[in-house]
Amino acid sequence: MTPQSRIRRIGWIAALALCTGLYLMLHLKVHAVRSDVVRAERQIVGLENSKMLLETEFETRSSQQQLANWNRLEFGYRAPDSAQFIENERQLASLGTPRAVGAPEPIRVARNGDANGAPPFPQFVSPLTGKPLDEALVETGGSAHSGRSGARLGGGPMRIALGAVAGGGTE
Repeated sequence: MTPQSRIRRIGWIAALALCTGLYLMLHLKVHAVRSDVVRAERQIVGLENSKMLLETEFETRSSQQQLANWNRLEFGYRAPDSAQFIENERQLASLGTPRAVGAPEPIRVARNGDANGAPPFPQFVSPLTGKPLDEALVETGGSAHSGRSGARLGGGPMRIALGAVAGGGTE
């Protein structure tokens, strides 16, 4: 082996090592750029999702505002006030009195309609037989309505008129 061939081999090995090092640096740079691109894409997807969420919220709020405007201007709806449910302070105070020992919770039934055309309560039926209960066994707690569109005093079921809540009930 001559010194010239030895120098050539060392040169080829050095060139190969230099090319391998440059390739490794280029590969690492490409991998870093690729991870930056993936990170940017994930960020874009996250921003698009939040943009869509904000657009949905904006549309929902604007449609709620539009509905509130329609209800107020076109239909004349308003928020319910206490006069729709009770007549005076005494009636309000009576709602806070404790029930008798063993008294059941009052039954509240919602319906849609005015006080004059109120349908009767459905018949009580036995859960075992499915037949209507005897009227003698059922206690009537007074009139079905006290003239107001909401609560009434006394025991028994309590009707809440939905028409009165929406502003269509009688006062």
